[in-house]
Order: sequence, then C-alpha cells, then structure tokens
Amino acid sequence: MGKWTPTDYNPDDFANRRHIGPSPAEMAAMLKVVGTETLEELIGQTVPASIRQSEPLDWPALSEAALLQRMREVAAKNQVMTSLIGQGYYGTVTPPAIQRNILENPAWYTAYTPYQPEIAQGRLEALLNYQTMVADLTGLPVANASLLDEATAAAEAMAMAQRAAKSKARAFFVSENLHPQTVAVIETRAAPLGIEIVRGRQCDPSQVFGAIFQYPGTFGEIRDYSAEIAALHAAGAVAIMATDLLALCVLKEPGAMGADIAIGSAQRFGVPMGYGGPHAGFMACRDELKRAMPGRIVGVSIDAKGNQAYRLSLQTREQHIRREKATSNVCTAQALLAVMASFYAVFHGPVGLRAIAQRVHLNAVTLAEALRAAGAEVQPEAFFDTVTVRVGVGQAGILAAARHRGINLRKVGRDRVGISVDETTDAGVIARVLDAFGITDPAAPAEAPAIPEPLIRESDYLTHPVFHMNRAESEMMRYMRRLSDRDLALDRAMIPLGSCTMKLNAAAEMMPITWPEFGALHPFAPEDQAAGYHEVFADLTEKLCAITGYDAFSLQPNSGAQGEYAGLLTIAAYHKARGETRDICLIPVSAHGTNPASAQMAGMRVVVVKSAPNGDIDLEDFAAHAAKAGDRLAAVMITYPSTHGVFEDTVREVCRITHEHGGQVYIDGANMNALVGLVKPGEIGGDVSHLNLHKTFAIPHGGGGPGMGPIGVKAHLAPFLPADPRTGSGAVSAAPWGSASILLISWAYILMMGGEGLTQATRVAILNANYVASRLAGAYPVLFMGNRGRVAHECILDTRPFQDHGVTVDDIAKRLIDNGFHAPTMSWPVAGTLMVEPTESETKAEIDRLITAFLAIRDEITEIAEGRISAEASPLRHAPHTVEDLVADWDRAYSREQGCFPPGAFRVDKYWPPVGRVDNAYGDRNLICTCPPLEAYAEAAE
Repeated sequence: MGKWTPTDYNPDDFANRRHIGPSPAEMAAMLKVVGTETLEELIGQTVPASIRQSEPLDWPALSEAALLQRMREVAAKNQVMTSLIGQGYYGTVTPPAIQRNILENPAWYTAYTPYQPEIAQGRLEALLNYQTMVADLTGLPVANASLLDEATAAAEAMAMAQRAAKSKARAFFVSENLHPQTVAVIETRAAPLGIEIVRGRQCDPSQVFGAIFQYPGTFGEIRDYSAEIAALHAAGAVAIMATDLLALCVLKEPGAMGADIAIGSAQRFGVPMGYGGPHAGFMACRDELKRAMPGRIVGVSIDAKGNQAYRLSLQTREQHIRREKATSNVCTAQALLAVMASFYAVFHGPVGLRAIAQRVHLNAVTLAEALRAAGAEVQPEAFFDTVTVRVGVGQAGILAAARHRGINLRKVGRDRVGISVDETTDAGVIARVLDAFGITDPAAPAEAPAIPEPLIRESDYLTHPVFHMNRAESEMMRYMRRLSDRDLALDRAMIPLGSCTMKLNAAAEMMPITWPEFGALHPFAPEDQAAGYHEVFADLTEKLCAITGYDAFSLQPNSGAQGEYAGLLTIAAYHKARGETRDICLIPVSAHGTNPASAQMAGMRVVVVKSAPNGDIDLEDFAAHAAKAGDRLAAVMITYPSTHGVFEDTVREVCRITHEHGGQVYIDGANMNALVGLVKPGEIGGDVSHLNLHKTFAIPHGGGGPGMGPIGVKAHLAPFLPADPRTGSGAVSAAPWGSASILLISWAYILMMGGEGLTQATRVAILNANYVASRLAGAYPVLFMGNRGRVAHECILDTRPFQDHGVTVDDIAKRLIDNGFHAPTMSWPVAGTLMVEPTESETKAEIDRLITAFLAIRDEITEIAEGRISAEASPLRHAPHTVEDLVADWDRAYSREQGCFPPGAFRVDKYWPPVGRVDNAYGDRNLICTCPPLEAYAEAAE
C-alpha cells in the first residue's frame, strides 16, 4: 500500500473522543500512578465482585451527526399547533438575543449553584434581578430565586403557611378557580402531612390555617380578594395567591390586596412551554415570613474590602438545619430559566411588559366581543387573557374544528371550551378561532379593557435602573456578556464537585431543545400531537430500566429532591395498599439533608443509623434499629456507592435485613455515575431509586437548575408511581412528564455513548478519582478508602488537621479560585473536608492542573506550620485575589506573583474574581433580597 497507512482512529466515536477526557495513552500513564496494569484490574479492586452485573449494556452508539438526524426524525412526529389551552402554560416569544446568549451559551448553562459567591457574581446578579422582578410585580417585598414549577410552589406555600399561621386549624382552603394540576400536587403534599383540603368558592376562615386563590382564575375570572384576605387575617390564617406575572403588569397586585404569599410560573416571560418544562416557579412573601420561605434567596452583602457583593443568603436553612423536621426538601431551583425570565424583563422593561400585557388583553377582549356578537355565551365578564365559552353538545365539534385549523383549545367540563390568548396571538389566530365557531365576519379590534377600574394596576414596578437600560441589542448582548464574564463555569475550568458530577454537556445533546417541534408543545396538548415526545419517553425508559435493573420508571419528578419524595410516596402507597401501617424510615447519619426532609414530607418518622469508623453504615446499629422498628419499618434510604465515596461490601446485607422486616430499600441515585454499566441498583436489593439526570446523564446544572429526578421501581411498586396531574391527586409535578424538554438531553447522551461507552465512562470516572487520590495522598489525608484502598468516583480530602495552624477549609476553597478552579464540595458529608469528583470528562492535563494547585496550597500551609508566615498574613487568608488587589499598593507578606499567579493558574487566560472574599455573616444580618438602590452602587464605587 506504499505510504498509505490505515488508521484505527474513529473521529465519530463520541464516547471515547468527545465525552471521555483522557486519551488511551493518558489512561495508561494514570494507571501507572494508581498502581494497576489495566483499567479492568482497577475496577476489580474497587467494585465488589458480588454486586457486578452479569450482562453488559449492549446498544450501539450513534455519532453526533446520526443523533441529530434521529432527533430530526423524532421531532417531525410532533405536531406544532397554536396552543390556546392556557391553564398556566402560554405561547411566548423568546428574544433571539436571550436564546443565543443565555439558553444556548455554556457560560450560563454549565455553571453550578452559586455556593461559592466570589465566582458567581454574574448569575447572582441575574437572579437578584429575577427576585426584584417578582417582588415588584407581586407587590410583596421578598422573593426567592425560583422554585420548580407553579404547582410545587403552591404546595411549598401551603406548608410554609402552616408553619407561619397563628391559627391552629388543620385544614387548608383551595379555591375552585385553581388550576387542576396545582390542586393535584397540593393534595399529594397534604395527605401525608395530615392536612385536610377544603375545596370550593367560599372559605370559612375560622376552619383553616390558610387559603389559596388563583388570580386570574383558571377559567379567566379576575376579582378583588381583599375582603377574603382580611377575613383570613382576622382568623389568624395565611392568604396565598397563585398569580400570573404578565397579568400583573396591568392588574392590581396581590400585595395591594393584603396577600401574604404569591406564587406562580415565570414561563411566559420568554421560556418555551417545552411540553411541560423546565420553567421557573416563583414565590414572594411579606417581610415577616422571609425566614420561613423555602428555596434559595440571593442577597446583597460586602466583600473583604467593603465592596458590594452578592451571595446566597440564609444558606444553611431548612433541610440542612431542620432535617427530619423540615417542611420542604427544596434542593434544586430553576436558575437557568429564572435567568432567562429576568432577562426578558430587562430586555422589555416595564413599558414593554405593559405593552405586551395590554396587547394580550385587548386581543382577548376582541375575541370575546366577536363571540358574544355572534350569540355565544362567554364568561366571565371581567378577565385578563382567558375566557370560557358555553357550547353545549357542540363541544367536541368545536374542539375538532379548531384542531383542523391548527389550534388547540381547552376542554372544560362537558359543555364549555376555554380559550387563552398570549403574546404570540395575532389577528390571524383570532380569525381561525372564530372560524372554528362558524363565525366568518372579521373581528373589530377592541379598544376598551374588560378589567374593572378598581382592578387596574396603579402602582409602579421595575423602577430599578437595570430595567431601564438602553434596550439596543448591542447593549443587551454586552450586559449578558459582562455578567457571564464574572462567573466561573464548566466552559472555563473543571468543577470538581463531589456528589454533583459536573461533566460534559455536549453541544449536540443541547441543540434539539430549542427546536420548535420540541419547545412549542403545551403539556396538555392531545397526546397524538406529541408522538415524537412519547417515542423519546418510551426509549429513554427502556434504556434506564436496562441500566438500573428496575422494571418501570416515572419521568415526572422535576428535581432530585422531588425524585426522593416521589420514591418514598410510592413506597408509602404500596404499604397502605397492603393494609400495613409502616411509618419508620432508617437513614444513615451521612445522608443528604434532603433525605430526612423527604421522608418527613412523605409522612414517615426518621430514625438515624450510625456510621462505622470507616464511613460505612454501622451494620450492627442498622440491624438493631430494623429489628426494633419491626412491622413499622417502611423504608431505608441509602446512597450507593456511599456518601463517603466508597463501595460498601455490606450493601446486600442492608437490603436483606430491610426486606426481612418487610421494609423497602430506597437507593439514592446521586452516585449513579459510579454504577452505570457495572452495577444495577435494582439487582442488588434496591426497590426504588431516583436518578439525577443533571448529574449522571448530562443535563446541565444551569447555575442551580434545571434538574430532573425520575424514579425507577421494581414491578411490585409500579402501580403506585406518581399519577397524571390531570386525573387527581398523586402527582408530584405540574406536568405529566415533568420537565419533558430536557429529557431529550439525557436521551441524546445515552444514544451517543452507547452501552459500551456508558460503561467506559463509569470506569474512567473511577480511574480519574483514584488518580487524584493517589497523587494527593501524601499531601492530604484521604478519608474512607475502600477495603482494598480504592475510592469510587470521588474522594474526600481531610483538611481538618490544618486547623491546628489556623487554616480553614474555607481558606483552601477560596485559594483554589486564584488557581482558576471552583472549589470541591465543602464540609460534606464530613465537616472540614473537601469532596473531589473529577468526572470522566476531564482530561489528564486539567486534572494535573488541579493537583498542581492543591500541592501548591499544601506548600503554603507548610510555610504557616513551620512559622515562616502567619495564617492571617498568608495568601490563603487573603484569597481570592482580585485585579484591584494586583494594582493596589502591595503591603502583603508575600509577592504579587505568589498571590495572583499561583501554580496551576493560567497566565494569559487567568480568571479574575470580580469581588474579594464575601462576608457571609454581614449578608445574613442585613438581609437585602432585591436590587439595591442606585446610591448603593455609587457608594461601592467610592
């Protein structure tokens, strides 16, 4: 063949050439350091042979090009109709500048939750804008940084109201005007907590601790609830309003009616429907209730120089402090979607939002007047964007006629049709709707509103300067870029967070979510219009069952914490169906804070199990507690590999003891990245697991959400999986398939990796972690090595010995920022430690850079230990260093070079944090949760 030399390199091998970081040569070098000949030898030393799966995952891999072609074919099976169903989901226009610069920008979608505020100032500002937007529009002073969706926000508000109410009543009033899916999720949450739900139009305030009203109502009605709210307050009860941000641009706000809490969805602020999500749920409340509010709150603090800085306020609350006494297990927000909604408000400003709201309303009035003129019975008289038309026996015909014209209307009861107009509605859409009713005369555009004078909004909103920027696209684009430049996301550097699995989110996996065939579908559209989506659900479920060893899946839970909650509800329903009263849940002391919170929310009583000195579950203590619980044992919640990052040999024994006493085994899927292709939780004794798709299966973390937490179950639990929110209680999310649009990402990941690629990813994740542990073992104690001296996919570095020299885990975390790294998981599951998870996506060069940084920090600690510099004077205590530090007068006990350019840091492309170390205590003492006034910026600049 002469000079022609065939190559075995396959450029289309996504798993090994794109997703998995180390090359074969790099792996060989790493294995040498770890001390094994082959990767399989390392796996044999790490994963107990007794739990290894016998059959490999065997589906073939697709190339990126083949995957996108497959996605195009599946997308084409969905029918994109004009949706006028409403019910909390609306057509919206995503400004292209926001789609391109936020949703499709890895600087925004690969960021982690802003627990390290110094490297998250950009997204913290965007989330503060979101909170300000929500607070202003609802007329309530404090808002959080988003919840999962409108229905779960309502359930959270109910639990919050019960804690805050002066009334001792056990009942909660739900207005008949509430969206049905919200009612379903509230009923699910209420049942295990012993809360009685009272439904109707009129509320008896003396009989309830709280009430929720929909404004505008699900069928369109708007009215002033001031009198009902005053009566509730007189009885010591809490008033909640489920509301709509666009409507509040023209309607009297809940705060002006005296509401205590307002909730809803920010979906129609530029976020596609996506067949159900993800969308940012919102919550705002009175100032007195702010410390009872679930979820994350962005607040304003100062840094070490007194400059203004943002941070998550009241950070270690609820599930972390209260654990089994918590009323909320909120762990994930919808940060990326909240950021999109906040930029929609910045992009349009208050005048633009009011114009959109007025246009929507007048289009609804135009439609209503044309229908009435033709003799139709249209309700209500006062409305914002939704009307209900009584059509009698003609209902099916009109719904079909509308579908024939490319429009979905809402079926209401047996004789009515609901119509909700939105931002995308124009004269052509109105004409097609009227045509479906047999009305061919052109509709005269309405000029007068159908809003009673007392309900027209009088107060100003969005007065902060950020909502009054010059809205030229050049300025918008630069603002988005400025904020993203302040952050450290996965597009800049490795984020080695244990238990969080910050791995590659490949571009090909992300592209389809913005296609209209997936983004423009309403979650309650007829299922025959979503054949493509259902093909995805079926294949994804089949492959997740093959990966986990479970028999069925629910794709509904829209976060990991929701998955925990749904899994325990499934177990509780199973026991109840068998006529058994089981309410005790055994949870190891090392468990995630959400575990005991989820168990409590599912109506279970938490009993804590000790850990053995090596970090494993204390089997003797576990067996004793299981025996004591006896026929009241409902479940055990374990994480495998353990929370301490090792494969415990006793897992089958834990499962056996639990089953012996009639309990069910819940295996937390947080560490599934160490199992895929090697171990099936459903085969080692698990009855139910949730999977964090935003960890193991490549959905981006998005700066703190979206997440997805589907649950897999063995066959005996399948009948008790979450119900469809359209059919009654038992649902855990507002949409039947949760945040359906991001399931596409995990499906794409699984298809491009193939069965062998997924297994190799697990092997390399374990290799990368053991390489880190081997390289750092002499410099940092590595806790909880397995019985054969190996860690799983993450390792825990013990920094507690350095406290003797005045060096804290915080000092090390902040110093890593100078090296250009996000800190590993801090002080969890053991206080004063760092949990490092390199993931399979990181190359050897990036891992070596992290190791270089850790070793340099260890040298700085040695300098302190040997008395050459004090901890207070060291670069560790002054970290992170900003450009301001670099150019200011230098009076430090170390050089500028050492402070600002430590080993591991890039020279040319160095990341500079925009603020110095943030003062957490100051931020909690002086809680400010909306955009500070302009003077504060001026003071900070001085």
